[in-house]
Amino acid sequence: MNLEHIAPAALKECSAGAHESRLPRDEGQITELARNAVEAYVLRGQIVEPPPPFPETSPLLAKPAGCFVCIKTLRRELRGCIGTVEPEHASLAEEVIANAVKAATRDPRFQPVSGDELPSLLYSVDVLGSLEPARFEDLNPAAFGVVVTDRSGLRRGLLLPDIESIETADQQVGVAARKAGIKPGEPLRLYRFRTRRFSESA
Repeated sequence: MNLEHIAPAALKECSAGAHESRLPRDEGQITELARNAVEAYVLRGQIVEPPPPFPETSPLLAKPAGCFVCIKTLRRELRGCIGTVEPEHASLAEEVIANAVKAATRDPRFQPVSGDELPSLLYSVDVLGSLEPARFEDLNPAAFGVVVTDRSGLRRGLLLPDIESIETADQQVGVAARKAGIKPGEPLRLYRFRTRRFSESA
């Protein structure tokens, strides 16, 4: 099961040319930025600079937005995933860079990505829309991500939409609640959100 780690500040927290040539402009640039950020950090310990503003790059990258960066192997096994629900930086480009580095090096479920792994990794970026309060019947795990909180709002868990093996709202809410440490039967508050997913292909 692919589960996303939430960056603490948010809710609690190899060339790309071949990929870009097969992808629309936004998709190629956004996933390329995630890849470049990880490779520069893992190989040289450097944080890459954000790309120049539009029109040279996608206008989406210039706007602030929360995002999740997920890294998978060529066999589609999760290798790291960290993100922010609310933007912590002035632009999506900066958000992607920060979250890509964290996904590669700070996801507590995995060892940091090594240089030898870099050629066999794939990147996806989910750009998050705003949270909206939801009833259970409003949820659709194929179309919406979910944030589950306890009544006080202090314990919160998130699941992105369209996650393999998550087919029902019951499953989606149950996994998000467990991630938040909320026990079965406790009162919940639900929020849903849409994402724009940009993904590399093998």
